[in-house]
Amino acid sequence: MTAAPARVPQKTQNAQKAQKADAAPATRWGVARTVLRLHRAALIVWGLAVLGLTGWLVWLTEVTADETRAKQEACNLAGVHVCDTNVGLFGYSAPMDGIATLAAHSFIVVAAFAGGALIGRELENGTARLAWSQGITPARWLTAKLACTALAVTVGVTVLVLVFRWAWEPNRVLIGTDWMGDSVFALLGPAAVAYALCALALGTLTALLLRRTLPALAVSAALTWLLSLILVHARASLWPALTRTSATEYVYSPRRAWDLSQGALVHGSPAPQVNHWACNNGTAGERQRCLDDLGVTGYYSTYHPRSHFWPLHLVETGILLAVAAAAVAVSFRLLRHRTA
Repeated sequence: MTAAPARVPQKTQNAQKAQKADAAPATRWGVARTVLRLHRAALIVWGLAVLGLTGWLVWLTEVTADETRAKQEACNLAGVHVCDTNVGLFGYSAPMDGIATLAAHSFIVVAAFAGGALIGRELENGTARLAWSQGITPARWLTAKLACTALAVTVGVTVLVLVFRWAWEPNRVLIGTDWMGDSVFALLGPAAVAYALCALALGTLTALLLRRTLPALAVSAALTWLLSLILVHARASLWPALTRTSATEYVYSPRRAWDLSQGALVHGSPAPQVNHWACNNGTAGERQRCLDDLGVTGYYSTYHPRSHFWPLHLVETGILLAVAAAAVAVSFRLLRHRTA
């Protein structure tokens, strides 16, 4: 006769269930802790960079801005005609432009890190497959990589955006570049965060395709830089511009507007290549005959007013997030295909 299996005491069963319940969260969060521990040096460098740029912005706003205004007032009282250029440019505008350039183009570093150290190095060295053999699925591995990095990048860039907006708007008169400047435009809103997240996604996809550290690093940085150039070139066409016309006098865009095109109307159509300025000499009759010979029937100005900043900015942000989402989806599909 076969002996009946020993009955497990109720307390033991409850203890086993509790251990399983405790182990599930540990497994889920263990991958994230591993990612943070593995890339803690990069996280520290990123935090110090954000802290350094933030401190520099605070110093410029709280100390340098007041000193620059005082120097401009003294320069104006002395009767110098280039006070804004000599004082504002080198005292406040140049450092602010430098910070905007560094912060707005930090996405290139994010792309290089994602393609190199974050994904490419582990695929090339085989440590990714080692992790997968320890009970961590490839999808969970990639999710932890992307989630931890995206969180750090989002927090850091958001801090830079908020501090830059706080420093830039009250001291706009001291800065040479306005809202339409390439770096300033991105850093005045969520587009800077979208650029960084898109760079992370493209760097990840590039690393999964190439599976080698240095090629993935270089291609990721170049790819995101090329995407930024395309968007900057197409930025003015992301939202319909305004056009003002006049049949009798020159037309100028409003203050702080983004000038796109300006010139003469030839038979009612914009013709910026027509040199109507050559008709400014001579008597009124001679000027009119010159304009008639050119076919000039009026003047126009095409521009984006200051109020178009947010429509342009949000459309560009949406494009970047769409590219990032597509790159992430392709990355997971490619990883699943290769590890099936």
